[in-house]
Amino acid sequence: MELIIIRHGESEADLLGVHEGRADFPLTEHGREQAKKMAAYIAVIWKPDIILASTLKRAWETAQFLQKTTGSELVAEPNLMEYNNGVLAGLPREVAATKYPLPPGGRPPYIPIEGGESELEFRFRVESVLQKILHEQPADGRIAIVSHGGTISKLINAFLGLPVTNETIFPTGDTGFHVLQTKNGRKMIRILNSQIHLAN
Repeated sequence: MELIIIRHGESEADLLGVHEGRADFPLTEHGREQAKKMAAYIAVIWKPDIILASTLKRAWETAQFLQKTTGSELVAEPNLMEYNNGVLAGLPREVAATKYPLPPGGRPPYIPIEGGESELEFRFRVESVLQKILHEQPADGRIAIVSHGGTISKLINAFLGLPVTNETIFPTGDTGFHVLQTKNGRKMIRILNSQIHLAN
């Protein structure tokens, strides 16, 4: 199985300087251009059998560009949504830092942010959706996953079997993609955070 894990394009929240998370902002025009370029590249090099996407606007719209270009089936997967950041969603960063400051040493992983989820809950949600994909999709399939930076980092952590609490982060740029593979019981990372489609 090959997993093509793709982050959405630039969203309006990126320009506003707010916490995004579950705040449901659409793509910018620039984000749509990024998504079109990504879709054209993936269609030729890594055409998926199926596309699974977060239902938040920025990811779903990105996935729609991929679906239109490849003709692959597009399926909504709510558990691919970004970290549920509760009260921080949509707040300007400077307001959030004053109104909801992090406790000294950071928030413990088992304590959820007000109105949201904890880091442990987030990892468990992502672990669950990854296992669902690995068990329900064909072993020889190529699955595109369109999601968000935090979720993607957790997906790669889960894929590699890294500890639930660790400091390993896998960043992803706008419409960047990773290619992971399972074959004969082995796990491989083929590509990390490629934005080759944005080079031209």
